[in-house]
Amino acid sequence: MLLGTIMTKLQDEHLASATLLSLGDLVLLARVEAARIPHGETVGEYVSGAAQRFANGGSDEDWLALTTALERSQTPAATCLDTMVRWSLARDLNPMPAAQSSSCSCGGEGGCNG
Repeated sequence: MLLGTIMTKLQDEHLASATLLSLGDLVLLARVEAARIPHGETVGEYVSGAAQRFANGGSDEDWLALTTALERSQTPAATCLDTMVRWSLARDLNPMPAAQSSSCSCGGEGGCNG
């Protein structure tokens, strides 16, 4: 399965939620449950959003780690989701200090000026 296909499927909150449950990782499920509450999201919405946040904010190193994990995986959709959810949870639990945040993802202050 191509990564683009996996990413498209994970935008469906019901499929994303079912994929998370199929991992059988109760600790991960509990972490997602705790992380979704402050955002007022369902588990499926949080999981689908995690995939989108990874797609928009993952570094080159994050993507390399994902593609390496996918090459070794027998279940690419589950591996993809697991990686993206864990990435998102790490950022939700340790948000960037306000002094480092900006209006764009490049990290520049006051917007993206190149």
